[in-house]
Amino acid sequence: MNIKKSILTGILVSSIGIGGVPAMAQMSPEASALYQEACSAEHQQDMKGAISLLEKASALAGNDTMIYTKLAGLYTEIGENDKALELYKKVINLKPDDAFIYISIGSIYETQAKYKEALQAYEKALDLFPEYKYNYYNIANTQYQLKDYNSAIKNYNAFLETYSQHTESRENLAASYFAVKDYKNAVEQYKKLYEKNQDNYKHYAEYGLALLNTNEFEKSAEMLEKAIERNPDNNSAHLGLAQAYQELGKNELSYEQYQFVLEKVPNLNTVRLDYANLLANMNKNTEALTQYNMYIQAYPNDVSGYKNIANVYKTLGNYDKALENYLIAIQKTPDDIDIKKDIAFCFHNKKDYTNSVKYYDEILAVQPDDYNIKFNKALALHALHKYEDAITLYKELQTVKSDKAVKENLNNALVARGHELLEIEDYETAMANFKQAIKDGYMDGYVYYGLAKVYRAQENNTKAAENYEKAISLDPDKTLYSAEYSDFISSLYKPKTNVQEAVSQEGPLPVINIEVETPEKTVSQTKPEETKPQLASPVAIKQNEDLISEGDKNLKNNNYDAAIKNYQDALQLVPSDAETLCKIGYIYKLKEDNMRAINYYQKSIIVNPDYTDSWFNLGLVYINENNFVEAQKSFERVISLDTDYNSGYAYYALGRALEAQGKKEDAIKNYKLFVKHSNDKETIENVQAQIKQLQK
Repeated sequence: MNIKKSILTGILVSSIGIGGVPAMAQMSPEASALYQEACSAEHQQDMKGAISLLEKASALAGNDTMIYTKLAGLYTEIGENDKALELYKKVINLKPDDAFIYISIGSIYETQAKYKEALQAYEKALDLFPEYKYNYYNIANTQYQLKDYNSAIKNYNAFLETYSQHTESRENLAASYFAVKDYKNAVEQYKKLYEKNQDNYKHYAEYGLALLNTNEFEKSAEMLEKAIERNPDNNSAHLGLAQAYQELGKNELSYEQYQFVLEKVPNLNTVRLDYANLLANMNKNTEALTQYNMYIQAYPNDVSGYKNIANVYKTLGNYDKALENYLIAIQKTPDDIDIKKDIAFCFHNKKDYTNSVKYYDEILAVQPDDYNIKFNKALALHALHKYEDAITLYKELQTVKSDKAVKENLNNALVARGHELLEIEDYETAMANFKQAIKDGYMDGYVYYGLAKVYRAQENNTKAAENYEKAISLDPDKTLYSAEYSDFISSLYKPKTNVQEAVSQEGPLPVINIEVETPEKTVSQTKPEETKPQLASPVAIKQNEDLISEGDKNLKNNNYDAAIKNYQDALQLVPSDAETLCKIGYIYKLKEDNMRAINYYQKSIIVNPDYTDSWFNLGLVYINENNFVEAQKSFERVISLDTDYNSGYAYYALGRALEAQGKKEDAIKNYKLFVKHSNDKETIENVQAQIKQLQK
């Protein structure tokens, strides 16, 4: 800041008349003559001669204030400020009410950088002569030098009320506002200076930085670019421009400015945090982490460094490193709720739900109505299988607003809790949970599966069957539902024949060591009449038959997807058609989609528990899945329904399932039964060879 000195010849001359008494009249003629000669010498720039003449005049005139004042001024002119001060003090002793003498004294002290003494002198002058407005400028300048910026601002403004065009005072006022971070008023003053003299404007950097701090980023960038044009080495302007570009999303330009400064001043750690933030925004995460670490080394107690480096790790999904830094940050600022939210988020995503709940509780102790935190806590409790607590929170959230996600999670928790209650045989409460979820719109088969298990436990078979079917219809690909429903249906029917008894009637047979392939039983095109459901009308019958006929043609021609579509359309007319369900299962078996094949075979069995084709083919799919226990059960079911099924092939298939489980004796018995019932000579020979091999 350019502080203009306030001692002026005009001020000194004007002080002659302040007292109202003509000083010349008090001098002797000799002293007056010497005074006049001194003035002539001063005019001719002979300062030393003038001083010599005034000293002689002073000896003749005694305590003449006019001579002392003139002589003090001349000493000031030649830089002998101490002698000047001594003379001004003599004048003050003789004339204590002369405001301009105090101003002159203040000016000398200001020149000597004795700002406190200068301020005292200027303030004394103000007390004596408040009408002299220029003195506000003197006072403001000394206050600025003493860094009493607020007082300086007050006096610069007082001065500018009278001298509004005074450039230096406005420059100093703008600088004072900037110093106290009153950027809005600083911008106002720099703007006035700019509009007054754009061609010779000197404060582009300061104006640009003030604009930056008032979030006027476009204008700030404009001014800082001009500042750099005039002074390419202005690091402050480069850094300010980097930040302005950063705020404007001009990341590449911002990056260039930071690079420029840090290459020149590599140890400038104060800017590394902003620079690292820029790098993180540009997805230069490795570079960002390097800069954050350098910043933390320089400022180990600044929480911002740890928070921001944690944010990068969180973005990268490295929750362990993110937590490491967030936990350091929270130690330094234990009450920072935002950091606690980040910590809870990281624990939650690490599936460390226990710790996430801990931090959710700390947050809710301060912000009990934070909806999102409460929801996240409910999710964490849900994941911890603390269903009752989760349900309570979900219900509480529902009282705040209607939220689809909350509703869905509440229903999920109710159903999960219902199944949990099933395990401890609390059937009534389980049923209440299931029904509440259904009432609220839960449409997953899992809830009906739960209800089916409740009704089954209560021996309400009609309701159990109804809910099993509902579960299967909602989730047709869930083989668990179909399998359990099949087991449930099977439990309601008694086998016609005890398979093991039929096997044990045979005596020992010779071992045959021959490998044989399991013959597949294809889906028959006809079946017992009782498995065909009664249709509602002749039209429906005709549509159903046409679709099945078309499906059969596509199956024969290996157009599997088209056949499935035909059969499924037929099922829309007659959903409980065991044969058509079996055909779809068969196609999926051919497509080697075993899970879907199992699903449709089980549905077929649910419709008709005595349908041997579906039982047999289900067993074959289980063999393909190496599930020999279930395969054994399926073939035993076939034999219980029809001891001569498919010319004895059920015995052969059962033998294969038993042999795979290491049950050689039982396998041999069933192979022998196959030989007894079969007319397939080639296969009989292979099986006999297999029997011999097993008996070795």
